[in-house]
This record gives sequence, structure tokens and C-alpha cells, in this order.
Amino acid sequence: MTVAIAKRKFTPPEVAALWGISADKVVGWIRAGELRAIDASRNRGQRPRYLIDVADLADFEARRTATPPPKQKRRRRADTGTIEFY
Repeated sequence: MTVAIAKRKFTPPEVAALWGISADKVVGWIRAGELRAIDASRNRGQRPRYLIDVADLADFEARRTATPPPKQKRRRRADTGTIEFY
């Protein structure tokens, strides 16, 4: 995120362009509380104008990073001590 260093706040369409997703998905994350943002609209009844801080983007990315699942141990068949002949 080299562009993020020069700029301190992003709008949802700018974040969407950085990540290659739709702006509606970014707004959905904000409304669900997964991505922190501030509402910069002038009055409280107006359409929200979200601004997302660079630190909040980094925190969101760190929480959503994909980690490989832990390796499952193979279960060995229990040795019964008997030999079966067919």
C-alpha cells in the first residue's frame, strides 16, 4: 500500500479501487462494524460520507489475512494384535 503513505484518509470508492472490489462491499464492511470509518457529513440526517484512516485499513487487513489451516494428524488404525486371513 505505497499510495497510503502519502494520504491519511480514504473514501470507500478509493479503497475499493485499491483492492479491486466494489465500493458497496467496503460500505457494507463499515456498516457491519468490521472496518472502522468516520462519518464526515455536515448534518446527522444526511447521506453518510465515510472517511477511512490508513491505520484502520492496516488493522482491517491484518485481521482478514488468510492463514493456512493447521495440519491434521492422521489417525492410525488401532492395532488389535490379531492377524486376519482371507
